[in-house]
This record gives sequence, structure tokens and C-alpha cells, in this order.
Amino acid sequence: MEYLFQELTGRVISCAYKVHSTLGPGLLESAYEESLAFEMSEEGVKFERQKPMPLIYKDVKLDIGYRIDILAESKVVIEIKSVEILSPLHMAQIMTYLKLSGCRIGLLINFNTASLKDGIKRIIL
Repeated sequence: MEYLFQELTGRVISCAYKVHSTLGPGLLESAYEESLAFEMSEEGVKFERQKPMPLIYKDVKLDIGYRIDILAESKVVIEIKSVEILSPLHMAQIMTYLKLSGCRIGLLINFNTASLKDGIKRIIL
């Protein structure tokens, strides 16, 4: 299971490296999301941006504003950050999105790092 969707996540990570090498750290998350979406489109990766994710509570669908930054090919949740340090809250957020979406793989990408390899976390649910 560790290598689930390895080819897809590898393509997304390659796109993230292109964005980081071009823009560097220090921008808003929205700039990185837009740029990553552009690169993924160029690479032929199908995706949805700002994918609404309702919460089901006692068989009732609640639209409370959860949104996945990018959902790649309906399989991989991508959560984009531009923060000094990733916190346990960021990890909890992507775990929640994985549970709500039914996906098993997520990428938590923090673009606010000197080296992007230090900002990428691959999460398996």
C-alpha cells in the first residue's frame, strides 16, 4: 500500500518542484495553488480545485465550507501550505480531508521552505 498511486504522486511532486524552483518561498498559498494547477495541467494531470467536501453527520449532509485545495484524478488530496513550520493541525486537516473524501493518499506541501523536499509529506490513510 505504501506505493499506492506512486506514479501520480510523483508527477504532482515534480510539478511542485517546478513551482518552487521558479517562485521560491514566501508567497501566499493561493499563488502556489494557481501555479501548481498550471503545471499539473501542462503535465496532463486531471484535477479539481477548491473541491467542496461536505460533512456527513447522522446521515445529514452539512455544507460547512470544507474545501480540498486540489484533488488529483479523484485519488490524491493535495493540501497546500505556505507556513514557517507544518504543525500537527495541518496534518489533522489533511487526515480529515482524506476521511471525508474517501481517498487514501494525500500530499501536504509547504512551499515556504528553502528546500521543497523538507516541505512535502505523503500521507497514507
